[in-house]
Amino acid sequence: MSKAGENNRLDRRKFINKTVRYSLAIGVCGVGAVLAGKASKGELVWQLDPAKCVQCGRCATNCVLTPSAVKCIHVYDMCGYCDLCSGYFRVNTKDLTTGAENQLCPTSAIERKFIEDPYFEYHIDEDLCIGCGKCVKGCASFGNGSLQLQVNHSLCVNCNQCSIARDCPAEAFSRVPADKAYSFKGFNRDELI
Repeated sequence: MSKAGENNRLDRRKFINKTVRYSLAIGVCGVGAVLAGKASKGELVWQLDPAKCVQCGRCATNCVLTPSAVKCIHVYDMCGYCDLCSGYFRVNTKDLTTGAENQLCPTSAIERKFIEDPYFEYHIDEDLCIGCGKCVKGCASFGNGSLQLQVNHSLCVNCNQCSIARDCPAEAFSRVPADKAYSFKGFNRDELI
């Protein structure tokens, strides 16, 4: 490949990364604006610390909401955009195709999109995500940990005694001020905003 072709590929990848990064930042800022209203009242919200999370599956089953208010988020800045994504594919998958039999997610909430050889982009369909953490566990075991679980505060009813927090074996849930609601493993919250 010529240097010009290589530079174009890097430029496209940088463009895609920046676009995704800004989209994530806008989304976090939007949720932050909603939480700022809560924070001005001194309200506390439930926060899941992804560094403590052991992906036990209880977020999907113990939440009072169906589906759970805990959702998988994708920290795009950490992602390697891999062809063989351990958060997307089942272990020992024979074909790297989007067939349901090859996907790790039980609800097909992760969408895989080809960017350019050998890069793929992964998006979470929040409406399909149940917060089971299977993709997060796969990504943390064999990948870089860019898939993480978070409480979606636009869905969470902020129970006085969170049923997920009560049964969390890793004690990954805590009450935090609404303006400090989201933390990402591997990143300082303020770096993303």
